[in-house]
Amino acid sequence: MDKRTKIVATISDRHCESDFIRSLYEAGMNAVRINSAHLTPEGATSIVENVRRVSDQIAIIIDTKGPEIRVTGMSPAFVDGIPVTTGDRLLLKGTDQDAVSSKECIYLNYAMVCRDVPVGAVVLIDDGEIELHVLDKKENALVCEVCNGGVICARKSVNIPGVAIDLPSVTERDARFIDWAIEHDVDFIAHSFVRKKEDVLAVKEIIKRRNSSIKIISKIENREGVDNIDEILDETYGIMVARGDLGVEIPAEEIPVVQRFLVNKCIESKKPVIIATQMLHTMITHPRPTRAEISDVANAIYQRVDAVMLSGETANGQYPVEAVETMARVAREIERDTAQHSPDTDMNLVRINNEITAQLARSAVRACLNLPVRAIIIDTLSGRTGRYLAAFRGAKPVYAVCYRKCVMRQLAISYGIHAIYQEPTVDHESFLLDVLYYLEDRKWLKKEDLVVVIGGSFGAAKGASFLEIGSVLNLEHKALNSKKE
Repeated sequence: MDKRTKIVATISDRHCESDFIRSLYEAGMNAVRINSAHLTPEGATSIVENVRRVSDQIAIIIDTKGPEIRVTGMSPAFVDGIPVTTGDRLLLKGTDQDAVSSKECIYLNYAMVCRDVPVGAVVLIDDGEIELHVLDKKENALVCEVCNGGVICARKSVNIPGVAIDLPSVTERDARFIDWAIEHDVDFIAHSFVRKKEDVLAVKEIIKRRNSSIKIISKIENREGVDNIDEILDETYGIMVARGDLGVEIPAEEIPVVQRFLVNKCIESKKPVIIATQMLHTMITHPRPTRAEISDVANAIYQRVDAVMLSGETANGQYPVEAVETMARVAREIERDTAQHSPDTDMNLVRINNEITAQLARSAVRACLNLPVRAIIIDTLSGRTGRYLAAFRGAKPVYAVCYRKCVMRQLAISYGIHAIYQEPTVDHESFLLDVLYYLEDRKWLKKEDLVVVIGGSFGAAKGASFLEIGSVLNLEHKALNSKKE
């Protein structure tokens, strides 16, 4: 494992051949993202099947489309959109029917828009390309003035910054895709437009009914989600900072501050955090990124995120493998630089300060600072020990032996964790011998290397209970002698 920051690549069913996925995996990809907004369950199934053919270590994340407001379809006279100019006045109405928009009235697919949106609010259409100011309310419609001209096209997204909209947490379409994800053993649901903990709990309820181990990643895409991040973190497995819609909802100059705030919140809460949207956007059509894009990726890695994500670059770009390779090179370079600095072992890990596992993880990372330790080795049933170690952002690799394949893949998005699947063993000595031989066979460890081992005296299900430090050779001898006894 030559980089600690993980890479998530978005894959489309139009280009998901096994050879293509293998090339991305060999270039440094750790997880595949599937965007359910742009494909059918059949298309998503083909992606999952091809990913599993390449490796069972690759995590699979599927996005829900999420609750969102959009412009309805257009009347026949405006199939190419409705042109508007600065200063024009128009009506916005909500509908739950198949009403079509026209020059006289733009319909939105949210019936309560007039009730929820106050006079003085700003309405942004098509990611902010069209900006409207709400001047008045009249006959169940919003009277708006156009602030910048353009063309309002059918089905375009609508954002209303700073206004809480009472949309359902899970749409019918999302529920179908969540059921599909559970049936196909997908590892993560990335739920879009999470605003409060109830949005996460709605997805959890579906997962609980199906008795599934799938985990939820909450996509933070609006001000409400940022403001409620603490209660969201209490309920979610991880966070994706989705800077596309977030950049529409929040002034652009605030995005770097919000990103840093969310990353720190996740690290303190030992929750994986993914940074997404337009990281190497130029590489959709060009073989080289801009210097600004390289700096954006580097900034995220300097902030110690768990993972960085590619979207259009790998889903439909002309240089997908090159994009992953570029991101991996940047990660390695920045991690070499940050290795000069000590991990923050004094960090206040909220909610877990008194847990034995957290204290052992802290001690293991500290040992790597004071001793010439080559790696940390753990075994885990739930992945908790691995996530705690990842939170400290140590410089040494963590080899996590997992007794469930789903846990192995879930740790694929955690910083610095190299997860390995192993059939459950009857005792600690068997686990340790198996993993040491495995790592030596692959030339990842040598007999003389010093390693830290975190284990449990009462079985993997009871959690970690001790820490041991020794050379690979001495640990092997000890384990062999214990087995003979």
